Amino acid sequence: MNRLFVLLLSLVTLPRAFGQNGSLLDTNLPSHFFGWNRGVHVYLPPSYPTQPQRHYPVLYLHDGQNVFSSAGTNGAFGWGSWELDRTVDALCRAGKMQEIIMVAVDNSFARLEEYGGRHHAPGGPATNTAFENYEAFLITELKPQMDREYRTLPGAVHTAVMGSSLGGLCSLVLAWDHPEIFGGAASLSGAFQVEQTNFLNEVLKSFHGRPKPFRVYLDSGVVDFMGGDDGCSLTKQVAAEFRRIGWTNDLQWFVDGKPLTPAELEKSGLRRDKWAEAQTSQHNEFYWRLRSWRALTFLFPPLEPK
Repeated sequence: MNRLFVLLLSLVTLPRAFGQNGSLLDTNLPSHFFGWNRGVHVYLPPSYPTQPQRHYPVLYLHDGQNVFSSAGTNGAFGWGSWELDRTVDALCRAGKMQEIIMVAVDNSFARLEEYGGRHHAPGGPATNTAFENYEAFLITELKPQMDREYRTLPGAVHTAVMGSSLGGLCSLVLAWDHPEIFGGAASLSGAFQVEQTNFLNEVLKSFHGRPKPFRVYLDSGVVDFMGGDDGCSLTKQVAAEFRRIGWTNDLQWFVDGKPLTPAELEKSGLRRDKWAEAQTSQHNEFYWRLRSWRALTFLFPPLEPK
């Protein structure tokens, strides 16, 4: 098992050190594009209240109700949350990444349509697709408000977007369409099979321009609850297309080659009644929780080596 993973697992499961942890805020943001309020959860780093002149990079996240430890340990069908607040706290204490602000947006009943990356077809009805409305919400409503209310570093080089499954696909499409906004994108177990693999076949494979200015993190497991490979084969093709276009040091691809063993699961803190399923599927919040450190340290490496 990777030594950094073992260190991180121990740091995350230890009691949280007073004064060394970020804070969580919950709010609802009205949206012109939805016609109703959207749940948003904000993580502020430990130094935020004590260093009032400091500004921070920002990570935007999908499926916000499953992202932070405040969601509890029994959410997401018993897999728990990503616990990204605890993971970021631990990585920052270990000097493995920068302190960041995180903004997590709740999903909705239209999750498939909003995250699927489907654009308005030329010549079709004028109404925006659900993805275009979600895209516009993030770029023209949510991000400007976060930049006004919090001490962010608003430039693309300091802004990234991250998600899993459909949220992973959505993150890549957002950065592809708007590299001037999102300078980094992370896809964990990306659902590249949806929409007839349109992002892979219709966007990446047909592109022959220069690499766009954003960093890309991709990963997957090798088995999922549907009997598939957790999107491993399609993620491999997506990584190959990014490399063909010219992504080199700005691309990281990781394959989690096997599910955890019972001995490893016992150390993980996962509910025992989920162990059998955890040995047959890596497409869940538990594995995304364990793999997220790779994306975080890639997108927001420490400014000075420690």
